[in-house]
This record gives sequence, C-alpha cells and structure tokens, in this order.
Amino acid sequence: MKDFADLLGRVLISIIFFFEVYDTLGFWESTKDTMTAYNVTWNQDLILIVAITLLILGSIMVLIGYYANVGAFLLLLYLVPFTFIVFSFWNDDIDFRRVNSLGFARNLAICGGLLILIANGGAGRFSIKRMVHVLRLPKE
Repeated sequence: MKDFADLLGRVLISIIFFFEVYDTLGFWESTKDTMTAYNVTWNQDLILIVAITLLILGSIMVLIGYYANVGAFLLLLYLVPFTFIVFSFWNDDIDFRRVNSLGFARNLAICGGLLILIANGGAGRFSIKRMVHVLRLPKE
C-alpha cells in the first residue's frame, strides 16, 4: 500500500507543477505583468526561464521517480520564494489577508510533501531509478 501511495503522491505533486509550467508558457505576457505587480522587475524573462526549467526538471524527476529527492529540491527552489512573494498575507489589507493566508498555508503543505519526499531518500518501489538498478545485467 505504501508503494502505491508514494506513486500517487508523486503523480499528484507533479501535476500541480506541470500545470504551473503550462500556465506560465500559455500566458507569458500576463505572467510578466503579474511579476511587475509584485515588484519583481529585474530580468523577468530570465527569471521565468529559470523557473520553468526548475519546474520541468523537478516535476519529471518526481513523477518518474528518478532521483525524486533531487527533483523535490528543485521544486522547493521554485516554490519557497514564490510563496513568500505572492502570498505575503502579512502585508495585505484585512480583506485579502484571509485568502492569501490560505494560499500561503497550502503552499507550505506542498513544501511539506516535498520535504517528506526528500527525507525518504527517493521514490520507493515504483520508480524508474529502481527499475534501472534492478534490471542491470550481472557483470561477468
């Protein structure tokens, strides 16, 4: 049961970040406008390219289970700054504080899931990494 839960958890976590890539690529200019609204104005194209690279590499690694702990770390490199920039509820008016605090808490929960993946040292039984190591031919 644990192996299936590990696999399902990796799939669900990856879906969130794949959607983020899709959304960023599909709405490139409006994403840059949103970054400007959050006072992230330095070299926006570079920041977006780095973020998309982290998201794609991290999501694929987590999904297929090949060095999933490294992939989870890459996703954390994206998610932690994003969370503190976008959901800085402590700076918001009282009307927006509740909504942004929920978004902040949700992202912290996702960070917790990624940290668990890192702490477990990998993806478990249903992973590409395990299949590669199990299917190695014996040396003569």
